[in-house]
Amino acid sequence: MKLSKETARDMLYKLYSARIFEERVNEMFMRGMIHGTTHLSVGQEGVAVGAIYATNKDDLMMSSHRGHSHCIAKEADVKKMMCELLGREPGFCKGMGGSMHIVDIESNNYGANGIIGPAIPIATGVALALKKDKENKIIIDFFGDGTSNTGVFHEALNMAQLWKLPIVYICENNQYGMSTSVEKTVSVPNIADRAVAYGMPGVVVDGNDVFAMMEAVGEAAERARRGDGPTLIEAKTYRWLGHSKSDKRAYRTREEEAEWKAKCPIMRFEQYMLKDGFKDDELKAIYKQAEDYMEEAVEYAMAAPIVSLDEAKSLVYA
Repeated sequence: MKLSKETARDMLYKLYSARIFEERVNEMFMRGMIHGTTHLSVGQEGVAVGAIYATNKDDLMMSSHRGHSHCIAKEADVKKMMCELLGREPGFCKGMGGSMHIVDIESNNYGANGIIGPAIPIATGVALALKKDKENKIIIDFFGDGTSNTGVFHEALNMAQLWKLPIVYICENNQYGMSTSVEKTVSVPNIADRAVAYGMPGVVVDGNDVFAMMEAVGEAAERARRGDGPTLIEAKTYRWLGHSKSDKRAYRTREEEAEWKAKCPIMRFEQYMLKDGFKDDELKAIYKQAEDYMEEAVEYAMAAPIVSLDEAKSLVYA
């Protein structure tokens, strides 16, 4: 697959932005600036960027608790994202949703969820609405390997195929559901193998290969758009850090981590760009641009006001 120079630059900028954003979030959490918890997708950026670049801007997306990369690839305002994590009023949910509940209807990001699995039936419902309204749009839904063992996964996929809904299910198999290896929780070699039970295509993809993601999601998106129904894509990838901030990763070896880090999706995309005629200085300039803007986002969020208690109370519907 050959990319235009402009597209390649933009994709690399988003890959860098996703990585830098989460590195900054990790630092701020360690310094006590972010409360609660957060789930980082460092190492998985290729899945988000590749998948979203294979769809149209007016296509929809739903995400998971590990969704920062998805938001950035879908062009969410990073300043508002940072505000949301820091509990500041300009955040997407006025700083009250936090890391796991970013919603940005403006960029067709229909949100994430901190509970395992519920976004799948919600996204399936959105796909039903798209079909009933006869809109030439699709929705892509990101979720993790552990979610594929929940009942709503099976119910939703059955319904989506039965009604030929315009949805692409993307399972980010990062090898571990919290601290448990996928090999101990999934009864088939590949999660995508489960698609055969519903009569839909099941595709296994190297999630650290941006081009493989673009190709697989592009084909699935066109299939959904022409009315042929959903596809289940399993993107095999790896999260470099723990499940959440309390996870010391005692269940896996540092050697295993090093092996996966050598497959870094950003490094692989950089290699493509260098072979395509980009200079190392150009890549460094793109990184610097992303880094500078991220620092600007942090400064903006730190200076932003915290939502007042009265307003917070007014937004609780109970």
